[in-house]
Amino acid sequence: MTASLSKTWRKSKYLWLLFLPCLVYFILFRYAPMFGLVITFKNYNTFKGIMASEWVGLKYYRMFLENPDFFLLLRNTFLLGAYKLLFSFPAPIALALLLNEVRTVLFKKFVQTVSYLPHFISNVIVASMVIMFLSPTGGLINQMIKALGFQPINFMMEPGMFRTVYVISEIWQHIGWETIIYLAALTAVDPQLYEAAGIDGANRWRKLWHVTVPGIAPAIVIVFILNVGKVLEIGFEKVFLMYNPATYGTADIISTYVYRVGLEQGNFSYAAAIDLFMGIISLIFIWTANTISRRVGETSLW
Repeated sequence: MTASLSKTWRKSKYLWLLFLPCLVYFILFRYAPMFGLVITFKNYNTFKGIMASEWVGLKYYRMFLENPDFFLLLRNTFLLGAYKLLFSFPAPIALALLLNEVRTVLFKKFVQTVSYLPHFISNVIVASMVIMFLSPTGGLINQMIKALGFQPINFMMEPGMFRTVYVISEIWQHIGWETIIYLAALTAVDPQLYEAAGIDGANRWRKLWHVTVPGIAPAIVIVFILNVGKVLEIGFEKVFLMYNPATYGTADIISTYVYRVGLEQGNFSYAAAIDLFMGIISLIFIWTANTISRRVGETSLW
């Protein structure tokens, strides 16, 4: 065993050295802070510190489960995450397949560049743009609605419109960046498969369905499994910037609730307990999706 490890080290030592900064980063900023999770079982006091704070066991977990808003928060979080998965996940796949069929190189690069750019815009700017475009007074969308003879709609004050607005903004912001994964997977598809399909009389649609899609299927499955694990991990920033008291009924999610009880009210133990609870649920989601994928399609993360 020692000889084998020594041989592996000599053979790959430079790769390990390149990996070292990444390993140090995860140890310092991902694993070491996990010690702080002990505050979820304590009545954490900033002045006493973690070790001297009173042990309360599962008090904060029971508090969250017994919270009158528990099911509302869970429902809002799950629905927002599920809608995002349902509509945002297939969008970059469709765009990648369309770009793969484009034969004009300049046009293809132009579309790729334009679709990538929103990913680099901060959530603050994106939320401001959404609010500005949907403004009932001077917003572009409402100007178009009034031009068609209809009354303007105050989208940002309508609880039923929040999820739609959020998901559309997510698709616009990230569709180009996420397309990169599938475009990279498309480069690995053997061109001889297209030639063989053409000889068999397949048109472009059949080549797409029977050659291209199966060729990138492993990448699709892996990304899908990762996204399933993020269903309950809706980004805090954009929701926080876009919601308001009028839309709390559909927009208030667990991460915004954690912000209020953790930072605004200073109940760090309660906020940490909620985050750990949701992390465990997300782990169950991703483990279940991975297990089903491995048994059904033989493609999985582990």
